[in-house]
Amino acid sequence: MGVLSDALIWVVMLLFAAAGLTEWYGRRSGTDLMQQARVTATTAWIGFGLFWLNSVPFWWFEHQSFVEALLALIGAPACFYAAYELYTGRTTLFVLSRAIAVMGFIYLPFETIPAITVGGLSLPAPRQYLIEVTTVITGWIISAAGYSPALVESPEGFMATYQWTLSDGHIYNVYIVLACTGLGSIAVFSGLIAAVRAPLTRKLRALAVAVPIIFVLNVFRTAFISIAAGNQLMHWFPDAVLFLFGETNPYRVSFLVSDRILSQLGAVVALMAITYLVVRELPELLTVLEDVLYLITGEDHDLQAALELPREPVAEQPGARHSD
Repeated sequence: MGVLSDALIWVVMLLFAAAGLTEWYGRRSGTDLMQQARVTATTAWIGFGLFWLNSVPFWWFEHQSFVEALLALIGAPACFYAAYELYTGRTTLFVLSRAIAVMGFIYLPFETIPAITVGGLSLPAPRQYLIEVTTVITGWIISAAGYSPALVESPEGFMATYQWTLSDGHIYNVYIVLACTGLGSIAVFSGLIAAVRAPLTRKLRALAVAVPIIFVLNVFRTAFISIAAGNQLMHWFPDAVLFLFGETNPYRVSFLVSDRILSQLGAVVALMAITYLVVRELPELLTVLEDVLYLITGEDHDLQAALELPREPVAEQPGARHSD
């Protein structure tokens, strides 16, 4: 989204981390640092809201994702509301603030760090490595389905494009990008799991549930989109689809239907299911999820009763290690 957006989000993540560390140190040392932590976290939430507001045109016009554009549009006022609630006393939002800091430090290196050369040794950008690994695994699935598109270089300079030749001779390229890796969702769950106060063993179990499922679903999703778009299998209601996304190229219809509509709506359902599985391992996340719902709806919710989940975990074995 640009250099200024990258700089803004790094500053925001550093502020979230500083707020979390200040609150943690004050709690552990018995020092009253709550006001300093609250002001820092409030500033971070305001900056986070500005970032999401700035990203709406990107998601809608460039990425052509109405789901992500809508989420960003909702996220901006939710962040401003979180800033207000935290500043006026909803201290449980410190957990969500810590979670966002962890999410950012997992995701941003792949989004913003370029390839570098040190002492004559060229190191690829982190995103290149992750994208190309995802591309290879996606290719195995495409081959298992009986297809064999050519693998060519992407506009980013990575070997991450599947090139399909249609029956009319038209060449259609499907690019594998960072969103195809599932990194964003992995960062979200990792941040939430890391932020809550719970035994390390249960945190690791929760990660073992979330991360493999997210990655596997994403490579299958990417293979599905590539096959559908590369063979024009979903050329449905072309005039309506092209109008909805502001497109004119009829060859894009199958891609838009398979990716921007079916896959993204399916991803919402899948993430809800994964959240349920993770919360069963780590009930402490209920507080964070209730805070998110409060920011969206303005009302408190009791997820323990709604999902019939225990808020308190099963008693740990003596000597279990806890982490803050």
